Order: sequence, then structure tokens, then C-alpha cells
Amino acid sequence: MDKRVLLVFSLFCCFEAGTALRCITCHLHPTLDRCRRGFGVCVAQDGEKCMTLNVYDYNWNHQLSYMVCQKFCRTLTFQRHGWFFMHTCCDYNYCNLQL
Repeated sequence: MDKRVLLVFSLFCCFEAGTALRCITCHLHPTLDRCRRGFGVCVAQDGEKCMTLNVYDYNWNHQLSYMVCQKFCRTLTFQRHGWFFMHTCCDYNYCNLQL
């Protein structure tokens, strides 16, 4: 293959990789502690956003968080059996880093 074609193709790949949405992943992040399971970075696919699920007790004390790339993400809050669940969605790099 022609070297110029390879150069253009590799630059295109780098540009595409540089514009992809990146999100923090953590499958178990207790309050006032580090990520206990699944820490890393995911690259969002088409239709995905960065999502954080925060879990609070009945007094709205934060208990834990869960962070991933999520398809069809919706920001919402609901209550179940005395626990409050808050889904937050965002669409810029590492926006789900804050608790």
C-alpha cells in the first residue's frame, strides 16, 4: 500500500480516537473511599453517555456510586424501599468523575 495512504489513514484513526467520549468506570465506589471494583475508562459508543448512579439512604446520606458508559442514559431520581437512586448523565470527557 502507498505510504501516503497509510499516513492519511493513521492520522484519520488518531483523529477519530481523539474525539471519542471517555468516561470513568467504577462498579463499586463507597462514600469516602476509593473505587473498590471496576476502576478504569470506557470509550462511549454511538448513543452512549457517561452515567453515574448515586445511592443514598433515607436521610440522603451518600452510600455508594456506580459509573459507566451507558446507552439510552436518562437523568432521573427515584426511591425504592427507603433508598434513593440518582442517575446522572453527561457528555464530555470524564464528566462522571465527581460524586
